[in-house]
Amino acid sequence: MSELTREERLVDVFTTLADTLIDDYDVVDLLQTLVDTCVSTFEIAAAGLLLADGAGDLEVLVSTSEESRLVEAMQLSAEAGPCIESFRTGTVISITDIEQGPSEWEPFRTAARKEGFTAVHAVPLRLRETTIGALNLFENGGGILSDRDLRAARALADVATIGILHERTLRASDAAREQLQHALNSRVTIEQAKGILAYTHGVSMDEAFTLLRSHARSNQLPLALVARQLVDRTVIF
Repeated sequence: MSELTREERLVDVFTTLADTLIDDYDVVDLLQTLVDTCVSTFEIAAAGLLLADGAGDLEVLVSTSEESRLVEAMQLSAEAGPCIESFRTGTVISITDIEQGPSEWEPFRTAARKEGFTAVHAVPLRLRETTIGALNLFENGGGILSDRDLRAARALADVATIGILHERTLRASDAAREQLQHALNSRVTIEQAKGILAYTHGVSMDEAFTLLRSHARSNQLPLALVARQLVDRTVIF
């Protein structure tokens, strides 16, 4: 990937993220754009994002593959791993060798090895003293994320965090919690819709999500709304 292309991708996504400060937006689609951009720009294997609900419990919100989603889910089940640590400490956790880390990370390491990942970088979604989630960047032996790319990933996560914690919701914490909880609830519906599309079209879960997202964008509808319509059988495609 040329440096020009890389810079253009970063400018485009920073513009998209910044637009959330003034326009209405779909949180799930915003964060899916974030993880997709990380994969295409930094040439990593996969990316996923955990977001805290109203009670402060992390849940998988978006991912670029089923493999990364499963590894994220394993971290949550074990309550241990680089992304959990990044969320708790509000710091970047970089594991350049998946075998590194404390013994309590073994469930995470086992899951990561099984899915072919060799390294991971966890970046907190943090604004001042508030941490609302963490971004995971997975590698599969194709190289180590450079310091420059990691700084760019941190900047993307920072802007996304500002977008979620919009100035209006910073002044109304109840509204902010409700928005985050709505996004997490929407993810459940999206997973159900993916399953329906995978079954009816005979495709993988990743391909099903591409179909779902493409339909939402081509019709200029929120991703969560299209998923709900599909689950309710009020739309078929």
